[in-house]
Amino acid sequence: MSLQNVISQSVIKAVRDLYHVELPTVEFQPTRKDFEGDITVVVFPMLRFVKSNPVEIGNKIGEYLKEHVKEVGKFNVVKGFLNLVVEDGYYLDFFNSIVDQKDYGYVKTASEDAVMVEYSSPNTNKPLHLGHIRNNLLGYSVSEILKAAGKKVYKTQIINDRGIHICKSMLAWQKFGDGETPESSGLKGDHLVGKYYVAFDQAYKAQIAELAEGGTSKEQAEKEAPILLEAQEMLRKWESGDTDTVALWKKMNGWVYDGFDMTYKNLGVDFDTLYYESDTYLLGRDVVKDGLERGVFFKKEDGSVWIDLTDEGLDEKIVLRSDGTAVYMTQDIGTAIQRVTDFPDIKGLVYTVGNEQDYHFRVLFLILKKLGYQWAQQLYHLSYGMVDLPSGKMKSREGTVVDADDLISSMEETAEEISKELGKLDGYSEEERKKLYRTIGLGALKYYILKVDPKKRILFNPEESVDFQGNTGPFIQYTYARIQSILRKADFDVSTALDMTLELHEKEKELLKQIQLFPETVQLAAENYSPALIANYTYDLVKEFNSFYQQVSILGEPDENKKHFRVQLSSKVGEVIQSAFRLLGIDVPERM
Repeated sequence: MSLQNVISQSVIKAVRDLYHVELPTVEFQPTRKDFEGDITVVVFPMLRFVKSNPVEIGNKIGEYLKEHVKEVGKFNVVKGFLNLVVEDGYYLDFFNSIVDQKDYGYVKTASEDAVMVEYSSPNTNKPLHLGHIRNNLLGYSVSEILKAAGKKVYKTQIINDRGIHICKSMLAWQKFGDGETPESSGLKGDHLVGKYYVAFDQAYKAQIAELAEGGTSKEQAEKEAPILLEAQEMLRKWESGDTDTVALWKKMNGWVYDGFDMTYKNLGVDFDTLYYESDTYLLGRDVVKDGLERGVFFKKEDGSVWIDLTDEGLDEKIVLRSDGTAVYMTQDIGTAIQRVTDFPDIKGLVYTVGNEQDYHFRVLFLILKKLGYQWAQQLYHLSYGMVDLPSGKMKSREGTVVDADDLISSMEETAEEISKELGKLDGYSEEERKKLYRTIGLGALKYYILKVDPKKRILFNPEESVDFQGNTGPFIQYTYARIQSILRKADFDVSTALDMTLELHEKEKELLKQIQLFPETVQLAAENYSPALIANYTYDLVKEFNSFYQQVSILGEPDENKKHFRVQLSSKVGEVIQSAFRLLGIDVPERM
């Protein structure tokens, strides 16, 4: 039982014994720094049940707790706040219970009910970009946090490998590529295909301008540009199964998949299963027809099928066109159902998709609920804001997108420049330096993005993210490396047991309090689908450790028992940092 639960139950019993009334709850808050205490009971809410002076109530409860609760050593009352000083023995017992516990804070036994987390889900006509990086980092981290909280998790993506945008890249390669391949060009496959997506847009705009000069209206020219008509014809051929078109589609998509795999590996994310839009775009139509018979949907005069969501504050939404073809909503309905069919233990789905799709997912979730699927009660849209760079917005068709591979490389270069300026790498081999630059650069990128609440928009500043001071990944990594240095210098076996009767320094107690919060933080982060809670917890832990490091002698402590304890405490802090950063997909270096 947690300390807060122990004290809460004891306060309720104290009020019952002292005042013969039953408190429904007890309110706590952290003790203010300018008062002595470890945890504070707020007395004011009790005045609804106990007719007395808040200071008097606080003193009576304090005396009761001091007498009856072994964890409470002293107390003081400031107005309506009862500040409790917890005995050192409580914290030492806690530390002794976790000191040898591997993966402290993680739930070991996974639930039988699974949740599927979808993220990435790119188009196969261009490389991954900065927006995809936030998406991948969020989806991967949330998956790891859910697992640490005791959930069984499947990581998945749906690859958007069909449609007019794919045909644009294919057609431009046919027209302008002269047989160019990733091997002949030296380009990653996704970069090569993205190059022709840009080439299509350039040719399309040139044709629009030419038609406009001949007197065609801009609106008409955009519809009649020959290269667009050719792309539309290519899409029709693909949908009819034309052999040559499908062969070209498979070849160019294969280039892109190889490129994506390299980016995912460099970014440190993975998937358990993949879905492809080319396989799923026909799903959902039979479900809609069944729902039509059951009155979930209705048909308009032109034969199109809709759902009326006006009672839920939304509007009418089309789910089948008048010619019987599906829309994206139909496909998403079918794909969700297919996933639960493929993995019957799924009891929830998490969709990592930008906030421009908020409305779409509100509609999708409502439709699945109206169709009667129980698991539809456990659907979540992990909605996130855009990522901007100081240079402004990105447009992939114009070639101004911030490429994910380029950004990863530039982060390594930035880490290298700053590390050299600080002179932190004396004695490292060239191979060790490169590995460290990568660890620091990727850690900086991931932490900068994940420390922000997913719903907020981010202005990403690469130089700021690699700062070795403040709330950054490298600052936390440096603290971890400092702890490893302490452990290497310790001239005794850190794992051996020690005398637990010592008197704690205030900074040791504060550090133990922060370590205590880790399991609760993991659960909160899982409940809120928020890696930011893990990131900012880790920063608070590191700040607390650095304060301890600056004010308390560790290896220089003459008392062997105290020195041993402080080294063990430092070691545990390092383990928690590593565990927390693992949930963010960030590595920690042994030396820096």
